Amino acid sequence: MTHPPRLNAARLGGLPAAIERPTYDRGRVRSGIVHLGIGAFHRAHQAVYTEDVLKSGDLAWGIVGASLRSPDTRDALVPQDSLYTIAVRETSGETLRVVGSILDVVVAPEDPEALIARMSDPDVAIISLTVTEKGYCHDPATGRLDEAHPDVVHDLANPQRPRSALGFITAAIARRRAAGTRPFTVMSCDNLPANGQTLKGILTRFADLVSPELGRHVREAISFPDTMIDRIVPATTDADRSHIAGALGLTDAWPIMTEPFTQWVIEDRFVSGRPAWEKFGATLVEDVAPYEAMKLRLLNGSHSALSYLGYLAGYQTVAEAIADEAIAAYVAALMEDSTVTLTLPEGADVAGYKRSLIERFRNTALKHRTWQIAMDGSQKLPQRLLGTIRDRLARGLPVERHALAVAAWMRYVTGVDEAGEPIDVRDPLAAEFRALADAAGRDAEKLVAALMGVRAVFGEDLASNATFVKAVTAALASLFDKGAKATVASYG
Repeated sequence: MTHPPRLNAARLGGLPAAIERPTYDRGRVRSGIVHLGIGAFHRAHQAVYTEDVLKSGDLAWGIVGASLRSPDTRDALVPQDSLYTIAVRETSGETLRVVGSILDVVVAPEDPEALIARMSDPDVAIISLTVTEKGYCHDPATGRLDEAHPDVVHDLANPQRPRSALGFITAAIARRRAAGTRPFTVMSCDNLPANGQTLKGILTRFADLVSPELGRHVREAISFPDTMIDRIVPATTDADRSHIAGALGLTDAWPIMTEPFTQWVIEDRFVSGRPAWEKFGATLVEDVAPYEAMKLRLLNGSHSALSYLGYLAGYQTVAEAIADEAIAAYVAALMEDSTVTLTLPEGADVAGYKRSLIERFRNTALKHRTWQIAMDGSQKLPQRLLGTIRDRLARGLPVERHALAVAAWMRYVTGVDEAGEPIDVRDPLAAEFRALADAAGRDAEKLVAALMGVRAVFGEDLASNATFVKAVTAALASLFDKGAKATVASYG
């Protein structure tokens, strides 16, 4: 089988006229941003806003991407001049665009010094991150640095050959400080509560462990704006690659699929300047917290509940799961339960937002896999579900619907589905969860007690809350006895 020639800069002119592409001189673009964790989510979101900035004529904000683990993204993008296609899909069709804001991709483990050098370039004003919750080497229950994390231990002992995002950022800060180079802004784009301030606490503690002077410099000179990002980005499949090749007449090794909806709320606190992202749809605010809470509790919390229950019920995609009327009713009711815990942004149409979420979940063109969303639950649950549960408990409100979502996660991490088939559980604590589940068997009370004993997820308080424990145990017993479909029908 022959493949079309590879997408690259020289072939942009031959693309079909309907496909948008870079119109600026990429050779004149400076590297103003280094992005750690150059995955699909960044390329569907921040890189697109930045592309619009470059097309407006401000060429100071090209992106150098860094992979902290795998060379896969570099190997896909660099041979095509770091260009890639973004396909915006909805049930009625799709639009295609080639994005050029990424100038280069480096692989940190191959040459740590090269990445530190790129981050130390005086042109760089922003270090941004999408390294997922587990990339912060922290305790999700407390938000503090995990000082026993293997990458933290390694990076403190080998500061010029770091592994973690924390190690690379700290090494670059130290080098720039020694050289008298202007400080940069460190901008988290991950789903963490108060992600900027959380990262500041983690990174400052890491820097303190390097030296108290460096920790003080981080506190005083580096800015950490909070952000909230919202766009659904399914994993790219081989079928997607074939489809894009047919549309372009060129091979794109790693195109990105996404939805029309996109949102970016940013705390306007940048120590050395920033792109004018607000001209292209971003919202610059003084306080991100209300937007963040609304997204984490309504979108992400519902997404996680939907993924675990949908997977257990045999649905491969979100659209398939939400087409089940019982699951749709449950998700709508879960959102209502979450809403009462929110302090809403001024003028927010929360009812319209919730309706839009259901419609986004129903987008059959996305093929967003429940298994993909279910990954790394130990890192996601504290932000997406457990905070809401704590707030409802504090107000004396029932928590049964949220407890069902937690129970579905517990059922999922047993590693065996309702048909007795193995579940490929992807989680930093997967082996620990499986051992606890094997010891507890199908005894809901024992399994709840064992998993709630994992303090990195549940902290110290929830395991001793009789109301919560009772609700989760009842839901898990029903999932074991009746299965997900029958159980969720009783919770809508």
